[in-house]
Amino acid sequence: MSMKGKCQSCAMPLKADPGHGGTNADGSHSNEYCSYCYANGAFIQPDMTVEQMKTLVIEKLGEKGVPKFVGYFFASGLGNLKRWH
Repeated sequence: MSMKGKCQSCAMPLKADPGHGGTNADGSHSNEYCSYCYANGAFIQPDMTVEQMKTLVIEKLGEKGVPKFVGYFFASGLGNLKRWH
């Protein structure tokens, strides 16, 4: 699964981000992180673990009607994203 064009924290497609990406410290839009994960040059939940993010992604996808097994599939690749290295 390609992670290009996806938030490097939660894997949400950046084009689907209603905030059009998070913001860097200088106020510019981030091309790596979504507005749910990143603002003003910092992570919104800096102490979140990759396991907590997986749980959150599965929950949010479920709220959109995505079957749980599909949510687990998408969440399985989160550990490969830039934030978690």
